[in-house]
Amino acid sequence: MCTAISFNASHHFFGRNLDLDYTFNQEVVITPKNYPFNFKNGQSITQHYAMIGMAVISNDYPLYFDATNDQGLSVAGLNYPKNAYYAPSTNAPNEIASFELIPYLLTQCKTVEEVKTKLKNAIITNQPFSPEFPNSPLHWMVSDKDSSLTIESDKDGLHLYDNPVGVLTNNPPFPMQLFNLNNYRHLSPKTYDTLFSETLHLDSYSNGMGGMGLPGDLSSMSRFVRACYTKETCLTFQCVPKDINQFFHILGSVEQTKGLCDVGEEHYEYTIYSSCCDTTTGSYYYKTYDNSQLNVVHLANESLDTQTLLSYPLVTEPAIHHIN
Repeated sequence: MCTAISFNASHHFFGRNLDLDYTFNQEVVITPKNYPFNFKNGQSITQHYAMIGMAVISNDYPLYFDATNDQGLSVAGLNYPKNAYYAPSTNAPNEIASFELIPYLLTQCKTVEEVKTKLKNAIITNQPFSPEFPNSPLHWMVSDKDSSLTIESDKDGLHLYDNPVGVLTNNPPFPMQLFNLNNYRHLSPKTYDTLFSETLHLDSYSNGMGGMGLPGDLSSMSRFVRACYTKETCLTFQCVPKDINQFFHILGSVEQTKGLCDVGEEHYEYTIYSSCCDTTTGSYYYKTYDNSQLNVVHLANESLDTQTLLSYPLVTEPAIHHIN
């Protein structure tokens, strides 16, 4: 399962936790402006916006988990099991294979509003990338510095939901996740006077009691509430390094530790990586489960007027700064 966040502070930041019980040996991948895309609907694009994000390269094709283009638009795909529905292909020009959606949008769109226009009559299809990479049941969050959008392809069609919280997790469908926040309208970083009784004296015996009732389990609905609350109440510093650090603390509030989520056969879901892209500069920061040091790949430091994918293997071994 996963959590994605869009966060405005000194810059606009976008990123996610990838929570699974196995890894795809993913890398940070830059797709330059002249890399050719030949989409399943017959559309070919040879000049487009560059992008950076986390992906698996197979047959010289970037299968992105999340990415940001050089215009500041970002997309992340998150697990959406039992609800995601992709239609069989009829070779219509408005079709998009599910594995293509991230590059399809990021090569051509600069803003969330442009994404809405691009997807107005679109159909997400079930054409797989290859037998080794069958379709994953996904929904997506798209963000720019001004707004966010949730994309869900269900049996009753393609839905584009304005996302006012800039957070996405997994099941249930997004409207239910958003409605569930009503159950937590009482949460506050402050501790207020009791409303329980006018006759009983009930003591506030600890700091932080305004947040009592905030769910702490690892279910997707609980993570959605916790990520929204943490993001909405945390401070920003108008300092890029401090705000990036704050972003990773938000993701840390919903990260998964090995051993806490048993998925059977001695497999445990855990946070494989956490990412934060500074969409203002195209700098992609990440940390992995075994290496909590922040690592960064800069889009602007590479020549983008080429056709060749650039990849950077993840730093996964522990790194410890020895003081003495």
